[in-house]
Amino acid sequence: MPRRSSTKGELKVITLSSLNKLQSSIGFKFNNPHILQQAVTHTSYINENPAAATGDNERMEFLGDALINLFVAEKLYCDFPDLPEGKLTEIRVSLVRQENLAEKALQLKLGDYLMLGKGENASGGRIKRNNLADAYEALTAAVYLDRGFESAKTFVLTGFAEDIQAIKDGKHSLNYKALLQELTQSDFKTLPEYEVIEATGPDHDKIFCVSVSLGDVLLAIGSGKTKKTAEAEAARAAYNKLITKPDAGN
Repeated sequence: MPRRSSTKGELKVITLSSLNKLQSSIGFKFNNPHILQQAVTHTSYINENPAAATGDNERMEFLGDALINLFVAEKLYCDFPDLPEGKLTEIRVSLVRQENLAEKALQLKLGDYLMLGKGENASGGRIKRNNLADAYEALTAAVYLDRGFESAKTFVLTGFAEDIQAIKDGKHSLNYKALLQELTQSDFKTLPEYEVIEATGPDHDKIFCVSVSLGDVLLAIGSGKTKKTAEAEAARAAYNKLITKPDAGN
């Protein structure tokens, strides 16, 4: 099925045969390439082409998200037996966040293969982080549906190998502001707001106190010697609060 697309206006046709390069990149030859084609089909394309033989990739995103979380959680559980549940959860969420999945998609040049509607393509849909992350999830599901559980596990763990090694080497750090933003966007459809509520001490040794809120709801307060440190501490406290009490922002 042809798809004309471009980020710069020129016409580019994506067909089943043109997906062969993507199959080589991920190291799997699909038994049913139509499954792979569906994985790269954005809902905007189906909206403009309702008679298309393949559906969009939204349901596959759902399945892929669950698989990625499972494989990463199992890997962390097995490789870090001394870490408590809370720390494992923090690391897992940081690894499977949208930004990181989008980076995996970029490494595979997945954006080049997306089947997008004209409007979505014109608005830079091939480089949008949410589109890339969603496509990576859908691709994971496609490998699972076509090649089975072990192949999907291999695909995911290969992609996350450097991340896992960075944790072992002590080079992986958690960005709590990014984690909190993704969590609140996903669960509450809004962004956290930070406010300096106090600054004490002399100019050369100030302590900042920062609050983070969702609308009128105060989530947490953090302090530090810089505004950035105080915001990070507030985000950490808020994030940990929300993942243990998902309704805290209501």
